[in-house]
Amino acid sequence: MPYNMKSLSEQLKDFETSCRNSGLKITHQRVEVFRELLTAEDHPTADLLCQRLRKNLPMISLDTVYRTLATLVKYGLINRIETPESIARFEVPKTRHHHLICRSCGEIKDFIWSMIDGISLPDEVQTWGRIDIKNMVAYGVCRKCLKKNQN
Repeated sequence: MPYNMKSLSEQLKDFETSCRNSGLKITHQRVEVFRELLTAEDHPTADLLCQRLRKNLPMISLDTVYRTLATLVKYGLINRIETPESIARFEVPKTRHHHLICRSCGEIKDFIWSMIDGISLPDEVQTWGRIDIKNMVAYGVCRKCLKKNQN
């Protein structure tokens, strides 16, 4: 069953299994950060994620959120998306996809482009070493910002 078709509880069980397989402790903070990212549709920053988490975990610190995100990225359990402003945004990798990033409002949209996924990298890149992930990021201005700027 595709990852994004699984129930929230199944995805959380998969997360806990991945943590165990990686030798990571399953902490309440890690589970809550992952849960929040699973349900987020906007690729939140660490600050925004911390604000959301404080509704259920009022004592969670921004430092804890940053450390948790760094750990989950390091072990490949979540993705870190770099933006033009160098503000990291985060997501759970539910399906293979790429990103559109608006330079004006910062909105990030996912898109699937199977053609790019199937293309082999140039020879000079392949001799560099091992390539783990191949992503396409397109930067531009979204339709809402273009419309707003026309008025």
